[in-house]
Amino acid sequence: MSELYATRPIRKIMHAEHKDWAPEIRTKDKPVYLAIADAIADDIRSGRLAPGQRLPPQRALAEHLGLDLTTVTRAYKEAGHRGLLDARVGLGTFIRPSAPVPARAERSANAFGVFVNMTMNQPPLPDSPELLESVRQGMAEAILQADPRTVLRYPDVGASLRDRDAGVRWLGRRLPDLSGDRIVLCPGTQSALLCLLTALARSGDTVCAEALTYPGFKALAQQIGLRVVGVAMDDQGLDPEALKAAFSAHAPRVLYCTPTLHNPTTATMSLERRQAIVAVAREHNVPIIEDDIYGVLPEIGMPPIAALAPELTYHVAGLAKCVAPGLRITYIAAPDARQAMWVIGAQRATMLATPPILAVIATRWISDGTADRLLGAVRAEAVARQHMAKATLPPGSYAAHPEGFHLWLRLPAAWTRGEFATHLRTRGIATVVSDTFAVAEPVPEALRICLGAPANRADTQRVLDILAEALDQSPALAGVVI
Repeated sequence: MSELYATRPIRKIMHAEHKDWAPEIRTKDKPVYLAIADAIADDIRSGRLAPGQRLPPQRALAEHLGLDLTTVTRAYKEAGHRGLLDARVGLGTFIRPSAPVPARAERSANAFGVFVNMTMNQPPLPDSPELLESVRQGMAEAILQADPRTVLRYPDVGASLRDRDAGVRWLGRRLPDLSGDRIVLCPGTQSALLCLLTALARSGDTVCAEALTYPGFKALAQQIGLRVVGVAMDDQGLDPEALKAAFSAHAPRVLYCTPTLHNPTTATMSLERRQAIVAVAREHNVPIIEDDIYGVLPEIGMPPIAALAPELTYHVAGLAKCVAPGLRITYIAAPDARQAMWVIGAQRATMLATPPILAVIATRWISDGTADRLLGAVRAEAVARQHMAKATLPPGSYAAHPEGFHLWLRLPAAWTRGEFATHLRTRGIATVVSDTFAVAEPVPEALRICLGAPANRADTQRVLDILAEALDQSPALAGVVI
């Protein structure tokens, strides 16, 4: 049989020393190494493979299946990336005692047997089973050590002193002069933006944002009844002259912007650009909501706007994009303690307070270094996937930051954004078109691609291959029907 793709079931009986295990591969049109890794996951799920059980040596399995040794080696490595296996030098390969039992994914009907949902811009899973196990244990310990009274009574609005101190520690690498009385703890960035918009504007007011902006901000503004004026951008983000014109024409109550790793365009403002934006905001006395949710991803980054104009800026940064999306913790650094209390009043009116268990875990992870370890792992995996994108996609076809995990894919003239997104859907990939972000015309022919969405590097490469193939075709050749 072919060593590249599985076309029929493979089942061979191994030596009794390995409990007669051999993979049963049934899926067609899939690389054999992925099919073997999937079979390991299936057999862990079904109980055919038990925790601690030794797998056949790679060479022995290759001989019994009639495959090249490289194929089996890749399969074991892939299963290791998924946290299923432990390789012990001189002893062999074993099922991890705490191997995750993956649920069967719902897959779309496409030739590649993979569905990747890129509609959420989520960070990649760290490529470290040891770190994931440490996270699991740390979560359990944090809950066990938490005071049960924190969930048996209503939490304090504005967070405890310890949780505010953790916020100071997390934001302090970007805002070194921060004090705890300026910190407001929120259950996620969307909640933080709701608090700030509620505190700073009223229904019917105008707010400014980049011409392409975070969809969650657009939704909140619409919900509150705010008018959003989009400001022109270039490859560094907000254009200062366009911002000055918008401020003069519309007298907005607030400016919302993402200066670092802008969503969706990946643009990062230079120091000079940040200083120019600050000068315009000071001239017109317009407060700034700085969404710095990606700010800690670059190891060497630009100073935040809040460091340049602390008296005007509400700095928003949390853990979702750089540590753990499921840990819904975001910190607001207000200009001063009085403004922080004003934001806390808006928080009381909209969401009361942050769930204390989430705050306990976040504070523990920041204090014991787990958050920094996860940040480092997310950054390393993002860098690796950016290298894969650079090696696969046509030069000049996209914008990206080398330490970010999303791309801004600019389409060639043959494609419209709707056609391209539809084509990707038929191949099992859900993306977001530029219209989702637009608050001003013209809307570019582009899509946001989230490299963090695929479960592993193998799926990432398959997605990149599909993108590269499509970019090299016309809609007619790709068989697109709208």
